[in-house]
Amino acid sequence: MTPQEYVEEVLKLVESIPEGRVMSYGAIADALAERSGRNSARQVGTIMARHGGGVPWHRVVNSTGRMPPGHEQETRQRLLSEGVPLRGERVDIKRASWQPDF
Repeated sequence: MTPQEYVEEVLKLVESIPEGRVMSYGAIADALAERSGRNSARQVGTIMARHGGGVPWHRVVNSTGRMPPGHEQETRQRLLSEGVPLRGERVDIKRASWQPDF
């Protein structure tokens, strides 16, 4: 898989996260690892920062439920409007996480 194809796969996966659910950067990397030959949460974060504006970026958080730095307020509002369970200032990962079926 080329780097551009990987970007497209990451964005396609983020697009498929249902309303009210989230995935972590690492979970996205893990879900695509076998098909892509890559497995880096940091790389997924970079892709989201550079190319994620057209997908539901607010549904991607870190593994502890922390929201994207610098976008916490907007993310929190969007997630609350979708019914995502929160624990304080973080997403309740145990209750809100989602995995694709592939």
